[in-house]
Amino acid sequence: MKTPSEVRVEPVNVPGCFVRIQGTYSTLRTAEQRVADFILKHPDELIYLTVTELAERTQTSESTVVRLCQKIGYKGYQEFKIMLARDLVGPTETVYEQIESGDSLETLKAKIFQANAQALKDTIEVLSDAELRRAVDAIAACRKIEIYGIGGSAPLALDAYHKFMKLGIAAVWLNDSDLMAMSSSLLAPGDVALGISHTGASRDVCDAMEHAQQAGATTICITHRATSPITKVCDIKLFTAAKETAFGSDATSSRIAQLSIIDTLYAGIANADYETALGRIQRTRAASAGKRY
Repeated sequence: MKTPSEVRVEPVNVPGCFVRIQGTYSTLRTAEQRVADFILKHPDELIYLTVTELAERTQTSESTVVRLCQKIGYKGYQEFKIMLARDLVGPTETVYEQIESGDSLETLKAKIFQANAQALKDTIEVLSDAELRRAVDAIAACRKIEIYGIGGSAPLALDAYHKFMKLGIAAVWLNDSDLMAMSSSLLAPGDVALGISHTGASRDVCDAMEHAQQAGATTICITHRATSPITKVCDIKLFTAAKETAFGSDATSSRIAQLSIIDTLYAGIANADYETALGRIQRTRAASAGKRY
């Protein structure tokens, strides 16, 4: 058993370049995706290739390579290669691959807290400011918002409902598959549907989002995988970067990242009309004050 003084946890680094590529993958053109696929599969080889060589290897053009680098936040191919080389220096293991049998409670604490902090850091890399602004504007202007979440995502959907309701937004929280299907089909233009799913593959949530989109509502998702089914039925996509493993299928790192996005939406909407939002929050606090000892 390790003592507290022996607890040493190496940084958990999910390469920023990879995180950015994964977060924007679904928005890339076919040629750009070929370049992205090569980068993800052959990072060590890439750092020795010129932009012309990479274009030839991926059967694309130099402008496609540069455009991809710019889409993920870099000035060009050279800056991207420099940042990639830096990322490859650090370890890429996720925290749950590092947890070992016999780890002390102090060691587990350090590893888990670090993974949660890393999830927030990496989510900043992939969370698009433009998509975030679109989501804030859509929710602030909506007639009604319905929020869907199943299983581990249900409490997150409830948290979003709780926050938006305090701002005076007509919000509905649903986690029953039948009710989600029926209610989403009755939405209309001017309404918003928010689906929360780490995997983006929850059939019930995806079906509800599809119904909402077909009804003319604006659809928003909070998810991890840029190529997941939920992204195909969403107008606005907000990505997290927390990694899950078999050991940590219920890890809170993904939930902390999702909650942080919800908090940002809440703060963004409130800040757009600060005095009105503050007044409504104070009224809801006063209404529930008598229920506390």
